[in-house]
Amino acid sequence: MLVLELAVQAVRGFAQAGRFTLKPGYVLVRPKAPGSVPLCGLVSSLCFSDGRGGDSVYLAPGQKAGKAALSFLGNDLGTYLLTRDLGGAGALHKLNSATRKYEVVTEDATEAAGVLRSSVGLPPKAAFDQIFCFTPSQLPTQRPKSKKAAPVASGPSQSKLAMAIPAQAEVAAATDVAAAEARLVELERELGLTQEVDKLQFRHDGLGSQLFELEGKLKGGDGLKAALREAEAAFAKAPTAESLGLSADILARAERFQHLAIRRDDALARIESERASAEGVPDGPVYVEPVWRDVRFLGGLAGGAIFLSLGVLLEGTLRYAALFEIPAFGFSALLALKYVDDLQASGQASKKGGGLAVREKKVRDEFERESRPVREAMKVAQVESPADLAELLGRKALLGQKVDELKAELEQFAADPEYAQASARHQALKAEQDEVNRLLLEKGGYLRDLREVEREIARTREAIAKARAAAPAREVAAPAPAAAAEGPAPVEAFDDPVPQVLSLGADLLTTDVATLGATLKERAGQFLAAFTEGRFAGVELDRAGKAFAQVDGQRVPAGALPGKDLDLLYLSVRMALVERYCTRFKVPLFVEELLAVVDPYKVGLVGRLLKHLSTVTQVLHVTSNPALDPMADQTVTV
Repeated sequence: MLVLELAVQAVRGFAQAGRFTLKPGYVLVRPKAPGSVPLCGLVSSLCFSDGRGGDSVYLAPGQKAGKAALSFLGNDLGTYLLTRDLGGAGALHKLNSATRKYEVVTEDATEAAGVLRSSVGLPPKAAFDQIFCFTPSQLPTQRPKSKKAAPVASGPSQSKLAMAIPAQAEVAAATDVAAAEARLVELERELGLTQEVDKLQFRHDGLGSQLFELEGKLKGGDGLKAALREAEAAFAKAPTAESLGLSADILARAERFQHLAIRRDDALARIESERASAEGVPDGPVYVEPVWRDVRFLGGLAGGAIFLSLGVLLEGTLRYAALFEIPAFGFSALLALKYVDDLQASGQASKKGGGLAVREKKVRDEFERESRPVREAMKVAQVESPADLAELLGRKALLGQKVDELKAELEQFAADPEYAQASARHQALKAEQDEVNRLLLEKGGYLRDLREVEREIARTREAIAKARAAAPAREVAAPAPAAAAEGPAPVEAFDDPVPQVLSLGADLLTTDVATLGATLKERAGQFLAAFTEGRFAGVELDRAGKAFAQVDGQRVPAGALPGKDLDLLYLSVRMALVERYCTRFKVPLFVEELLAVVDPYKVGLVGRLLKHLSTVTQVLHVTSNPALDPMADQTVTV
């Protein structure tokens, strides 16, 4: 399940009407107007409408009508649109993939909730409100307290654990002045210790802030170191001719391959040009018809012989007929000369054609001889071209150059006086913070709030004064020993909120509370340790779902924890449950002003935890704190 879009008109908390597209991941919903955006309540009222107009409470002040709509990507990969007139009717639509238009599924609120649960993946209303919607009003300290009482340890041997558990006794009703005075001594001792721890904690927070600033200045060096480590690792893995078993000059051959190919192509082009210029020139010897097979040649010889014979045989003027032998023999002589010329031309043509073929073969053989090692190296290196081979073998040198450049840059960065001062200051502050942590552990970090102790001291003194004024002087002077041993009055305890959450989670995951508690306790303990900077060692969840915090090797019931720590324990269990469920089924997490329940210096921690949860499901966080902007995948101003 994924929320794709939220549309509002005249809705309380939203400064403007509009449609807000929401991305997966960690989404910050930033109020544009002062005040909070009731995102959890609005979404819950839309998805689980009572059909009687109960969602009209989300109308903007002075408005008589308003609208809201949500579009989802369901677990069935369908796109759904839920629309509702605040205080009026509504409908659930589904996108028709063929027509790309929304079609009404149902206008009945009960049927719409059923479709949202079966097809979209929405959990039941109780689970949705108590697990996937967070508001500060859900915190245990914001709920009515239980009427049950829990005793508080007292006396000179009071342990750190006892001081960690809030004593909220109403000592005004105590009738034993001695016991109240003993309690007052313990409270004053607790006050002194609390003041000392508060000073240490204040110093610890200040050191944390300074360290954070210094770490920002030192991050440049960390980035260079990380880049240098990566470059050195890449340099070590880069192949060489030796590692591939190739000849030492293979890189030069690969780089020269392109030049060889160009030179071969140029030589072949010249040969083709010469061959084209000698049109009809054959590559081998050409046959020339012998002249004695030419009838013209034979006719000329025969004519000349006849005329010569006539000149010899005849007398008188007829003897001059012998002169015709001259042109006859001359014609045959011309044919003989032509035959000789043809023989010479045939020889020259054969010689030229054979020379071009020889030259072409020589060019190809030379290229083959020069390129064979490169082609064999390409097979070994498993690359497709000589250029890839040259790049692969040349990478080592480039990476070596990069390593040298990064080393020089890191040395220059480390030599910067400002960086050196920041590094020295960081080490000193870190050592001081470790010392403060040690002192906090020695004195016990599980103390009540200073103002709470001061208020109880005032109430105790007032009760003592009233008791002295009301009791006879003899009773005040000599209190009964048994009464003095009774100790302080019991204190009011908080309800343990965890069993209810685990019961809802067990129903969602179709398991039992004991099994779910065993699954979540380790992760919940990690979240709580992060929230409290390691003050708590872990979380235990018994078979009934009751929670216990591990404090100095002891188990403290959740209801006996200081209010602030109980809130963080409750929040840790819920985050662990959301993470567990959303690894199997995607349900968005809606959060309103979570930063109100944590210390200001833990804003970054809260952002990182919510960013982590956004890797398993969509997180929509209503907050006006700009410190979380760098962590968000999207920021929507409403």
